[in-house]
Amino acid sequence: MMQTPLVLTDFFNRAETYFSKKMIISRTSPTHTHRLTYGDWAKRTRRLAHALTKLGMKKGMKVGSFAWNQHRHLETYFAVPCTGAVLHMVNIRLSEDDLVYIINHAEDEMLLIDVDLVPIIEAIAPQLKTVKHFIIMTDEALPQTSLPNAYSYEQLLAEADETFNFPDDLGENDPASMCYTSATTGRPKGVVYTHRGLVLHSMMLSMVDSMGICEADKTMPIVPMFHVNAWGIPFASVNVGATQVLVGPNFTPEIILDMIEAEGVTLTAGVPTIWLSALQIQEKQARDISSLRVICCGGSASPQHLIRAFEEVYHIPYISVYGMTETTPIVALSNYQSWMEDWEMDDKVAVRTTQGMTMPCITSSIINENGEVPWDGTTMGELRLRGPWISHEYYKDERTVDAYRDGWLYTGDIAVRTPDGLIKITDRTKDLIKSGGEWISSVDLENALMSHSEVYEAAVIAVPHAKWQERPLACVVLKEGANVAKEELYAVLEPHFAKWWMPDDIVFLDEIPKTSVGKFLKAKLRENVAEIYPML
Repeated sequence: MMQTPLVLTDFFNRAETYFSKKMIISRTSPTHTHRLTYGDWAKRTRRLAHALTKLGMKKGMKVGSFAWNQHRHLETYFAVPCTGAVLHMVNIRLSEDDLVYIINHAEDEMLLIDVDLVPIIEAIAPQLKTVKHFIIMTDEALPQTSLPNAYSYEQLLAEADETFNFPDDLGENDPASMCYTSATTGRPKGVVYTHRGLVLHSMMLSMVDSMGICEADKTMPIVPMFHVNAWGIPFASVNVGATQVLVGPNFTPEIILDMIEAEGVTLTAGVPTIWLSALQIQEKQARDISSLRVICCGGSASPQHLIRAFEEVYHIPYISVYGMTETTPIVALSNYQSWMEDWEMDDKVAVRTTQGMTMPCITSSIINENGEVPWDGTTMGELRLRGPWISHEYYKDERTVDAYRDGWLYTGDIAVRTPDGLIKITDRTKDLIKSGGEWISSVDLENALMSHSEVYEAAVIAVPHAKWQERPLACVVLKEGANVAKEELYAVLEPHFAKWWMPDDIVFLDEIPKTSVGKFLKAKLRENVAEIYPML
């Protein structure tokens, strides 16, 4: 066989050659949406690569992006790695302290910034040790800024060559991009993605038994391009020539629904909080979202009522996906299998609440102190993974030894395996509740609580107990205007769980703290609850 490398330039060249008339629809402000063809995008991407090269970009250099989901960010997705440099997608929702840490730790030498995010970078610029050039992405003229060596993105492109050729000596194991974890505990950890890993991951997203991304699709990732490659959807979409709809800055559930209706979006992806909010809006003021062939949801577990609403009321498949920063990220999806076709709806929804079956080329294993757990749906163990798009270390971080052992990534997720081989995450190792020597799954309790029609969100945490070591405490956010008693929620739980699983109390809160990408931040929740709940 020919030893041709798997590199992102192949995706770029294919889109430029075969899909030059297909569209990229990019909302860059509340009043402006760009519509450009893949042919236009390809010329702009070559110009960007040339402009950055003139500024000193070279193979292996770290180039940071600090931007929303928009066409200029998509241009950087290819201009930087296809030139041999490494694109560091900086999470715009991290704290200033963490932003300084990761930009310095990655040693970014250039930073491309969306214009409305410039004040964030101006505030920390004096602490950035390696950044030499700041490039501002805007539709307007270059704004006044305190940033040194600041350039207009569009002016740089205007002065660059649209026929710039990418190098032909890229290796498939060369680094292409990198992201940092969202810092639920300790400092964010860096993960580097190779060309090979991104290519294989993107190709698997195009499999019918995966997301099935194809040329006819109009994809709209709500999951941000600044975190875990927007789940790989932009890369896969370029490869197959799918129309891309990019939601831009400061979007709302209303904007999401409006764009789905206006652009005929067929595939979209985001975290449960996005779809909970969108469903509430849709129920009050319905849009035509019938173009959707699938909603992909990940980041945390989805409540059954949310899944059921989209599948039964709107007839839109709602697929749970599983992955992490360390895994590029998608490793499993909750698609129905052929033998499930005649199952009752309750059983099908139960499948959607799992993380599903691992994708081809990925090996998953769930182990506890007794070894591999049986496929009984109840025996818990830690999920570990290996495969061609699973990272093998953290970037310059001693915490590598904690997560990567014996050729496996130990995810820190506690899971069970169903009789059909599906993975069901029951908790994080740090969030699992151990009461009287027995494990209690906070995720199972959360999903049950969120099945109540008046519950918006629910998170369950462990609280210390003198006799039982730990006991569960439920924290609930009700929908606007709702009035629900604790007894009513206990009544929801009692038919499904043993008595010793019942939360010792249910606390009603205005909101549950979340990470920068919408996951429950239970460490912060425990701190908040400790102020009002004496057990902590």
